[in-house]
Amino acid sequence: MTALDANKWKQAGTLQEVLPELWEALQSKVDRMIGQIGDKSPHVAPADTGIYDDMRHDWWTAGFWPGILWIMHEMTGKDHYKEAAWKWDEKFDQKMIQPNNFHHDVGFQYLPTAVIKYKLTGDEDGKRRGLYAANFLAGRFNLAGNFLRAWNQDKTGWSIVDSSMNLSILFWAAEEIADPRFSMIAKAHADTVVNHFIREDGSVNHIVSFDPLTGEVIESLGGQGAGPDSAWSRGASWALHGMANTYRFTGDTKYLRAAQRVAHYFISMLPEDYVAHWDFRASETLEGEPRDTSAAACAASGLLELAAALPAVQARPYREAAERMLLSLTQHYSTWDRPDHEAILVAGTGHKPAGQNLNVSLIYGDYFYIEALAKLLGWKTRIF
Repeated sequence: MTALDANKWKQAGTLQEVLPELWEALQSKVDRMIGQIGDKSPHVAPADTGIYDDMRHDWWTAGFWPGILWIMHEMTGKDHYKEAAWKWDEKFDQKMIQPNNFHHDVGFQYLPTAVIKYKLTGDEDGKRRGLYAANFLAGRFNLAGNFLRAWNQDKTGWSIVDSSMNLSILFWAAEEIADPRFSMIAKAHADTVVNHFIREDGSVNHIVSFDPLTGEVIESLGGQGAGPDSAWSRGASWALHGMANTYRFTGDTKYLRAAQRVAHYFISMLPEDYVAHWDFRASETLEGEPRDTSAAACAASGLLELAAALPAVQARPYREAAERMLLSLTQHYSTWDRPDHEAILVAGTGHKPAGQNLNVSLIYGDYFYIEALAKLLGWKTRIF
């Protein structure tokens, strides 16, 4: 991208003014990323170096980079994206038969790899791997509490709002092999999200602890938010996007209304530049609190999903909010002036209470940014 292009983008009043050019520039950016990232499994790129790390293949973010490549392949028809993405689900296959830490996030890993690979190419191994992951996730369902267990180790009664996004692999499996057991589990967990995670005002809990034997709620935990009663913005984006997805699969309006409730809260709490702080209740004024561009990108994609479920006149405010968020991310939080930078977005917040990954680039922020822009350009193959 030339300096002239950058100035034009920074002066644009709407995303639609620059969307075609932006997509062309993203192709060039992702082409560079293919060479820069190579065989790495990226998660975090620090602000000073802009170089993505290399995480193990059972890490929850391992599917997002190949997911970017598959979207680019579908949108452009260019085979080099497919070639770069092709072997990722094979890597997960190998990891599954070794000691590993796969858990509730297998949807994040297998939907943007095995499942989309099968949808786009008909690859039977992709289908097999996707169904294996769906079976694995279904096996984590707690019948007493109607929830999907989070993480591993001793957290047998914990469930988290992030799982809202992983339900799509269960719905896909139910449709793919005409087995309603998968969708029954997905809907039961979605009901738990509506009843115990999404608050009346549209903010969300990150973690809810259940008695794993009786299913009774023990307490809500702050997790990656500022506290048990705070409003972690990425958790809200998971709930918004996940409930909009659940409505698409089920047609049940309670999920649509839940997505709208979260959307209204999220939009109402945005600062002037439309990029969310990491927690909407981190402090009284939020002055000095970091942003989280990954929350903004995921929420923007979820708002577009929500808009797609509604008549045009009702969809307009959600679509407009999404476009304002994406324009701000493009103008103020992207790496267009740093071709050596391996990521697309900056100013992500990973886990502030733990002091981890602050003011960094996050691969899932990059993924949902591209996913949202692809939706605006007509992308139809939904995986989440």
